[in-house]
Amino acid sequence: MYVGFTAIFPIAIKNFKRDNIEHPTCKPLGTINNKDYEDWRNAYNAYNKQATAYWDQISAKRKLRNEKRARGQTIALTDYVLSQPPLYSGPAKPSTGKTTGPSRSIPGVDDFVAASKRVYGFQPERPSNESEFMRSYVNAAQEIGLTREQLVSIYAFETGGDGTHDLQSGMIKGKANARPISTAIGYNQLVATASVSLMWEYGNDIAKELRQKAQQASGTERTKLLEKANVVERMTAKAKTVPHNWGAQSELAKTDAGLGMHAMTMDKDVGPLLQIHKLRTSLTFLRRKGVSRPLSGAELEMLNLTGDGNGYDMVTMPSQYRAKVPTANFFLRPGYERNPVAIHNNTVAALLDATESKMEANMQKDGAQMLNRIYQSTTLARN
Repeated sequence: MYVGFTAIFPIAIKNFKRDNIEHPTCKPLGTINNKDYEDWRNAYNAYNKQATAYWDQISAKRKLRNEKRARGQTIALTDYVLSQPPLYSGPAKPSTGKTTGPSRSIPGVDDFVAASKRVYGFQPERPSNESEFMRSYVNAAQEIGLTREQLVSIYAFETGGDGTHDLQSGMIKGKANARPISTAIGYNQLVATASVSLMWEYGNDIAKELRQKAQQASGTERTKLLEKANVVERMTAKAKTVPHNWGAQSELAKTDAGLGMHAMTMDKDVGPLLQIHKLRTSLTFLRRKGVSRPLSGAELEMLNLTGDGNGYDMVTMPSQYRAKVPTANFFLRPGYERNPVAIHNNTVAALLDATESKMEANMQKDGAQMLNRIYQSTTLARN
């Protein structure tokens, strides 16, 4: 599976320690050559000084743009940092030959489901087949005005064009020894923190939609929908025990309570609503900002990639700026430095082109083609 940008680039990275190197007075651990260590430390300190100044300038320019927008002023090309960020090219840090301890394993689908059972006494109801989930996903997308091109291209990009509703990032089909590389899952590759955030913000709305759907059902189906509404309300109440910010929600997402919320991305009724609500936040944000034109799938993906505020900045800039403005203007330093895709496609125009190319290629694959057909048939049925 191709890992989409929401898996490659963290939407929000908190508590980054800017001077993330050993203190000069500290001795290196293990048996390494002192000269090698000193060469690395001196080279990295020199680089870090340049990088810190650059990223401070990025932050200052972003603040300036926000202030100008608040005053209704036009953003000029000079309101962006137009040079590329420094990249470290010195000697590698010498290895101590020792490990700092066992790495924390990334939870997987079975862990999410088990957490939901333990905390909420609920097991997500999986679809009978992939088309059932896709149909619900399409219905939810059409309710908020997502076009076929937007929906299919984002699915193609995030899943590699053939992802299932429960396929986790890193879990390549047919690979026996595959391991998760993040908690990202589903058509939009939501990470666990995003599920907690969405429950915090939209959980009660989702519960309301489930209750409305129950009114049109009967028997066992009605009972199931009402039970799910109750569970979602309990999850929402738990999500609201922490502040509505990414750092606090990230901590909750590491617990059974948060992982149990993430399991709902796989439920045939709740999962499509969670996935689409993530896109709804971006559309609502754009409309509130006065953006009424339809965005391409690649442009909408920029809001997934960099967050709504930075994505809005990118898609509303004049086209003549796009080839001149470095992508670094829309990232935090740690997210940018460890992602070669952002570094390689280092202007807004290049990043949009690369995203569009990946979408077009993946839209030819079976999953994307099925989603495309379902969108078309659902549209015909509505009309």
